[in-house]
Amino acid sequence: MTGLPVPCERGGRIRLAVDVSPWLRPDAMTSADRCFCHTYGRGKGNAQLIPGWPYSFVAALESGASSWCALLDAQRIGRDEDLTAVTAAQVRDVVARLRAAGHHRPGDRDIVIVFDAGYDICRLAWLLADLPVELVGRVRSDRVFCFPAAARARTGRPPRHGPVFTLADPATHPEPAVTTSTDTLRYGTARTTAWHRLHPRLTHRGPWADLDGPPPIIEGALIRLTVDRLPGDRNPKPVWLWTSRAESAAADVDRYWQAFLRRFDIEHTFRFLKQTLGWTRPRVRTAAQGDRWTWLILTAHTQLRLARGLTTDLRRPWEKPVTDPHRLTPARVRRGFRHLRRKTPNPASAPKPSRPGPGRPKGSKNRHIAPHPEVGKTRVAPATPGPQP
Repeated sequence: MTGLPVPCERGGRIRLAVDVSPWLRPDAMTSADRCFCHTYGRGKGNAQLIPGWPYSFVAALESGASSWCALLDAQRIGRDEDLTAVTAAQVRDVVARLRAAGHHRPGDRDIVIVFDAGYDICRLAWLLADLPVELVGRVRSDRVFCFPAAARARTGRPPRHGPVFTLADPATHPEPAVTTSTDTLRYGTARTTAWHRLHPRLTHRGPWADLDGPPPIIEGALIRLTVDRLPGDRNPKPVWLWTSRAESAAADVDRYWQAFLRRFDIEHTFRFLKQTLGWTRPRVRTAAQGDRWTWLILTAHTQLRLARGLTTDLRRPWEKPVTDPHRLTPARVRRGFRHLRRKTPNPASAPKPSRPGPGRPKGSKNRHIAPHPEVGKTRVAPATPGPQP
């Protein structure tokens, strides 16, 4: 996947999005490695935990608003694996493959990677500190950060944390370092304020429990984004973003929140994979079969993405005509994909027919009792290691 052309923004910078999409299997009682997947129901506050196989996807985002994104990798998260550790290893592998394919060379601008609020963005920045990447992630509105510590006093223990910055308390917000304002057609005026060199207060708990020495100071920039309106919501709440770059200019702040908005393009891809390509339709038994089927779906999606300029627009009567073939949606490209046979130089031959296996002898019974493995984690995740040299 990484050896193919990778979409970039107008300046040539690569933007990646990482997100998790579940393959729900609530009725597969004999399937192993199922986890409790967080899913949203209809309406606010109707989230549910349903057994299934969560998959972590890494996709390259395009420059403008589009239903397309280049899927680069997919990995299933086991029930005993840590989401942050798996994501860090997956991102490290994708970046290494991009550099090996020549898409990113020494001296190029850093790769921007966007995450949603379900990730520990500060811990990911610590694990990926040695890579040429800039992480941007959404943080909850009840988080608390700290400014750098003041100068050491003459006596006493040197302080590790400075003044507190509470996201929900405007009284703790000093004057921002950067302020920008951008007019948009969909959201009205987008206003951003940014504060530099803010870090979370870490303790020896959770993934940092077995860390030798004091927890690290992971500094970054905090961005507050507000808009005039949202589709279907008259009172939009502010969005808080944290980036691994401790100090950012006004142009960088605008690029970060615009990249975060482009992250939602991967949601269209998930819906297309499930509803149109039938990613979660087969009822496979083992997780290994689900992994192979997932990669087949990624291959089919890549074929459709590469065929955007070759297909003919077979639009419905109610659909608007598109003059640029690269602006076709994935569903319209799939509709015209079957007419590419005359354009392909060496089409594959027809598959040879075969006979099914003998199966179980007639009249015999299956005496092997199917296992019923438990759902969810069974052991504690290991501690967080430091960044690789």
